[in-house]
Formats: sequence, structure tokens, C-alpha cells
Amino acid sequence: MVRTLGLGCLLVAAMVSAACSNSVKGASSQDVPRIPVKIEVARSVPLSDTTEYVATLKSRDSAILMPQVEGQITEISVRSGDHVSAGAVMMQIDPTKQQATVNSQEHNRTAQEANLKWAQSQYERTSGLYAAGVVSKQDLDQSKSTLDNAQAQVRALDAQVQEQQVQLRYYRVTAPTNGIVGDIPVRVGDRVTTTSMLTTVDKPGSLEAYIYVPVERSSQLKAEMPVQIVDGTGNTLADSRISFLSPQVDNTTQTVLVKARIANNEDKLRNMQFIRARVIWGMRQGPVVPVLAVSRIGGQYFSFVAEDQNGKLVARQKPLRIGEMVGNDYVVLEGIKPGDKVIVSGTQFLVDGALVAPQE
Repeated sequence: MVRTLGLGCLLVAAMVSAACSNSVKGASSQDVPRIPVKIEVARSVPLSDTTEYVATLKSRDSAILMPQVEGQITEISVRSGDHVSAGAVMMQIDPTKQQATVNSQEHNRTAQEANLKWAQSQYERTSGLYAAGVVSKQDLDQSKSTLDNAQAQVRALDAQVQEQQVQLRYYRVTAPTNGIVGDIPVRVGDRVTTTSMLTTVDKPGSLEAYIYVPVERSSQLKAEMPVQIVDGTGNTLADSRISFLSPQVDNTTQTVLVKARIANNEDKLRNMQFIRARVIWGMRQGPVVPVLAVSRIGGQYFSFVAEDQNGKLVARQKPLRIGEMVGNDYVVLEGIKPGDKVIVSGTQFLVDGALVAPQE
């Protein structure tokens, strides 16, 4: 009898204890605070499928000036940055030796012209004597041969003088076209050869972007494909299209050369400048999320998404792979799909699994 009462008391006590425990757990579940957050639904927008490459800008009207003769520079008439017209004298190489050669050739021609006059007069005299029967046909032929030889020598000397005069003009370096003078690495007194670079003349407003695309994507390249030149912040500096597509692969870099003509009317870009070129492969649909909703931890991007769990909203941290920025949004390549409820405020107070309450 006593044992039965004892067991009954223990059973009642256990039931009371369990009931109290369940009552406390239910109360704590109802009292857990929910973190107020703002939520935006990830939307799908049309996006450009693009890839950025480092490109080199080269002038389509850039001339590298190199001397056609050897000698010492005696005068430099321009400075870097000067605007020059075609034919303007830029430098002078000492022409003294060449001028002496021209003078010598001209003197030789003058002497030969005197010989030609004498041969001409001799032929005319011999012709008259032959007509009178005083000299033989052989004498006439010999006189004619002497005249022909003198005429040939004069013509040869004329060609030599002209050649040396042309060579003399090479000692005066002139601008091949209108443009801007580049760097001048030589100084007055320097001796230059035919391999020395004197300077450059660049015509502004006409550049070409040299883009090297990995061979893996070469099959997607097409003529007239859109290309954008962008700065470090992604702002577009110029729009263009592919104007040249190399049929060969660079054996060293395993890339394909692509060229795009760039209008540079405002002189914002420079010849031989490294720039970022964005090749636009096409258009696609993809989700975007506000920049404020994305955090970066240890090089990995994350965002919180509000998910429905048993009728309650729970914050779940999602790792992201993001693309470029579009306005104030990131393009999401992986991690979020259109329609997900992205938490855009209060993320600094969130942990994975925290209960949240949406705010207006």
C-alpha cells in the first residue's frame, strides 16, 4: 500500500514537472525577438554577357621618325607636344659632307657638258667635210660615236647629281603629316644612324585598341561585335566594334588579336596607353541585388536571404559569386535566383538562422 502511494506520487510529480517544462519552452519560443529588416525581392533584368581584357591603344596615324642618313644633329626645331604641319622642318643633320659630294658631281657634269659641246661641234664640222667629200665615212662615224658617248656621259652625270641632291634632302628631317610631336630622345650634337629613333608624330582623334582574347573564347568572336573602352571604375569612355579579327593564334600567349577602332575626339586617351576593353558577347537575363545587401568576408561575398520556415521568416546566409555592377546593384552569377527575398538592411545584426521581421 505504501509502495503504491509512493509510485503514484512520483508519477504525478513527473507529469507536473514535464508540464511546467513545456510551458516554459513555449513561453520562450513566443518571446524570442525578431530583428527588423528591410527586404527586397531579387529581380531579373536584361544583362550584357561581357568580359574585360587589358588592351593597348595604338594610333592609326602615328609615324615614327628615323633618319635615312647617318650624321650629327646640328639643329632641333621643335619640342615635344608641338603641333606641326606636313613638311615642316623638325631637325637638321649635318649635311656638309653630302653637300661637298653634290658640288663635286655638279662640277663633273659641267666639265662633261663642255666635252659634249666640243663633240657636237666636231660632228657638225665632220658632217660638212664629209658632204664635200673631204673626209671619209669612217671619220664621220667616229665623230658621231664621240658625240653619242659624250651625251650618254652627261645623262649619267645628271642622274648622279639628282641622286645626290635627293640624298642631301634627307639631312633635313620633316614632318610626314599633320600631328603632335612626341618624345624627342636625341639632342643637338648626337650622332644618329638609320636605326636611331628621332621622335614620333601622332595625329589625334584616331586610335585602335589591340585586345588579346584567350583562344578558348576565340570561337565566339565575330566581326562587328560590340566593344567598350572603360576606365578603372567601369565607366564607358568609348564605344566601338571589332574591326579586325586575326586568323592566327599567338604561339607564345595562346591568344587571338582583336582590333577595334576608337574615336578620340576629346583627346582623353593616349597612344600606347594600357586600357580596359570590355567585349560584349551578347545579352542574357540574370538577377541583381543592391550593393548594400552584399558583404565580403575573407574574399568571399555573402548576402542574407529571408526564407519561410514554419510560418516564420529566418535569415539564411548565402555565398555569392558576383559579376559587374549595374548602377547600384551587383549582378549575381551564383547564389541567388530571381524571386529570393534579399535582406538589404540590418545585416550587421544578423546571424544565420536569426528570426527577422520585414519593415516597410
